Amino acid sequence: MAVYTDISDEELNRFLEQYDLGQLLSFAGIAEGVENSNFLLRTEKNHYILTLYEKRVDQDELPFFIGLMQHLADAGLNCPLPIPTNTGDTLSVCAGRPAAIVSFLNGTSARYPNTQKCHALGVALAQLHQKAKGMTLRRQNSLGPQDWAPLLESIDRDAVDLPQNLREEAAKILPKIVSAWPTDLPSGIIHADLFPNNVLFVGDELTGLIDFYFACSDLLAYDLAICLNSWCFEADGSFNITKSSAMISGYQSVRQLSEAELEALPILSSGAAMRFFLTRFYDWINTPADAFVKPLNPMEYWAKLRFHRNAKSASAYGVGL
Repeated sequence: MAVYTDISDEELNRFLEQYDLGQLLSFAGIAEGVENSNFLLRTEKNHYILTLYEKRVDQDELPFFIGLMQHLADAGLNCPLPIPTNTGDTLSVCAGRPAAIVSFLNGTSARYPNTQKCHALGVALAQLHQKAKGMTLRRQNSLGPQDWAPLLESIDRDAVDLPQNLREEAAKILPKIVSAWPTDLPSGIIHADLFPNNVLFVGDELTGLIDFYFACSDLLAYDLAICLNSWCFEADGSFNITKSSAMISGYQSVRQLSEAELEALPILSSGAAMRFFLTRFYDWINTPADAFVKPLNPMEYWAKLRFHRNAKSASAYGVGL
């Protein structure tokens, strides 16, 4: 279970006195999540999620994340709504950690989403981009192209359980991606981490987007490229062009991609694969063997990067099917 900070009964009761949620009926840790400690609260009024923000999250950026969820929820997007304290604050402290309570969303995630879910995700992603336009707060992408080379350089050794010379191969490919990176495409607030585990469904109906703690200002089509990487590859590593086509058509039913954005899909998807390869590679090298949360294998994204580098145009992603 991904709970890093335990909460005593006394601490929880003191914390909940700040809110008007009614009597507490149950309280349990949630297994999902690798950055923060999450708990399900059930009170006589409703269900809620309590999040304790751990050390990997910059406390100075919490107002942006909380403000974004508030803005999107107010605009009608299905996402967690921050619950204010009795004094109107949406951030507080619990068990020595910054903390917030947000509304609970019904639904479960799908590890390997079907075509209908991919289409629904495309629609929801475009809605997020459109509804975030009025957001006044901004946050720079701390894992954008300018950060990839320093991240690779910080990985100072090879892993015995990964292919040899992997760092050297990445160092050859990385500059080619960065030098070709587009800078004049439409930009705005993006989710930047909309993996299937951050999207909830009841059946094939999308009921919510969660976990906005990588959200930032960046290229809108890059957010779509992140989703193509995380939603459209099968368990055997093959790319499902039908799912990709469905996702892109869903997106374009709300926000039409420009010709420049479509042409940039291969390089944006390559960059998205490189970004997640590098962060997984770093964690693979630096996470202690006895760590509570096990690192994800970076080779999954190395294989995805190979596919994108061979893609010649948007047609490789099912555009026009």
